[in-house]
Amino acid sequence: MSAARTRTKTGHRRPSRRRRLARTLLTTSCALTVMAGGGAWYLYHDLASGIAGSKALDGAEKSAHGDVNILLMGLDSRRDQNGDPLPEEILDELHAGSSDIGGYNANTMILLHVPGDGGEAKAFSIPRDDFVEIAGQGPGQGAGRKDKIKKAYGLAKAAKEEQLSRAGVQDRRRLEREGREAGRKAQIETVRNFLGVPVDHFAELNLAGFYHLADALGGVPVCLKKPVKDPYSGADFPAGRQTLNGRQSLAFVRQRHGLTMGDLDRTKRQQAFLAGATQKLNSAGTFTDPVKLLKLIDTAKKDVVTDEGWDLLSFVKQAKNLSGGKMRFTTLPIEGFGRNHGEDINVVDDMKIKRLIAEQIGPRSTTATTPGAPDAAPSSSSPSSSPSLSSPPASPPSSAPPPPPRPEKGEIDGGGIPCVD
Repeated sequence: MSAARTRTKTGHRRPSRRRRLARTLLTTSCALTVMAGGGAWYLYHDLASGIAGSKALDGAEKSAHGDVNILLMGLDSRRDQNGDPLPEEILDELHAGSSDIGGYNANTMILLHVPGDGGEAKAFSIPRDDFVEIAGQGPGQGAGRKDKIKKAYGLAKAAKEEQLSRAGVQDRRRLEREGREAGRKAQIETVRNFLGVPVDHFAELNLAGFYHLADALGGVPVCLKKPVKDPYSGADFPAGRQTLNGRQSLAFVRQRHGLTMGDLDRTKRQQAFLAGATQKLNSAGTFTDPVKLLKLIDTAKKDVVTDEGWDLLSFVKQAKNLSGGKMRFTTLPIEGFGRNHGEDINVVDDMKIKRLIAEQIGPRSTTATTPGAPDAAPSSSSPSSSPSLSSPPASPPSSAPPPPPRPEKGEIDGGGIPCVD
């Protein structure tokens, strides 16, 4: 083609095929970027608006220097967020019994500390039977009455519903909604007073949440030191590393029968599940795969409640860095076992717990503790504060060590996740 034919009627030379292709690619690229950005915004907006929000932390003091403390609460409830029983087919799949049992105990409590300087995150498991002062149950509705820490939620929920009923409220949904808000506030305040540090955010997960989360992730990797079989929880697993589906995950975190330390070993199962889920979130490309992300968002809408105003997008980005050994787990220690009003309890040293938390987290977050938190062990003058103490456990839980060295021949390798009993 002659040079004359490559010019337009206005005398300008036509762009070459290479330049036209480059321009097309650039335009397409810009369009895709805008679409991707819009899609990301839509997903985040969908996530933020779809998850149930709570005002339980309104007015609460916050951590300093960019540190964040997040309380993860798992309810042993067979009911959904509206108080309706879970469908029978789900209860059967969960191996969890009737919807009338379980109540509103916070059977899983993990305080996740994420330092503002990007350092190692720490997760503290609180055994559910620790005998502590329960917020809202003493004189003047402050800390006073002692009971198992898991009961703070259910006791406050029942008290609020009774108060509303006496005032003439009959709307079941309102009773459930306001009762749960009172339960969340009491559970968070109880944990905050017990540990002596602020709680900046919280996430509440119901019983079905473990099931749906594992399925949304395509399974959660765990590792067992030895095979287990427990008819009560439905746990039936071989030794070694394995990936659990939703039903298996729930059985894994609920098992306590057949474990040497019972409930205390169960807290290690919960830690292992959290570590495996965090690793799977990062390795499975969940954050970059719209289909997987949408499935995870749908799960969160059904099973999760968080505090209002929590920037979940920022935390999701931060959570990607919590895998790969950047999170250390600790089960808070107990002094022994006891009995209170016919129930088994864990006897704890409140000041010892506060010192341990302060040493692990440091002064950066302890500068904003809640005023009025107890600074000494309560007097034994109260009948409920003097449980009968049995001998201490043979090997009480302690701070988890750093990631172990490479396993020797014959040992089971968890492949980056903790192996548990």
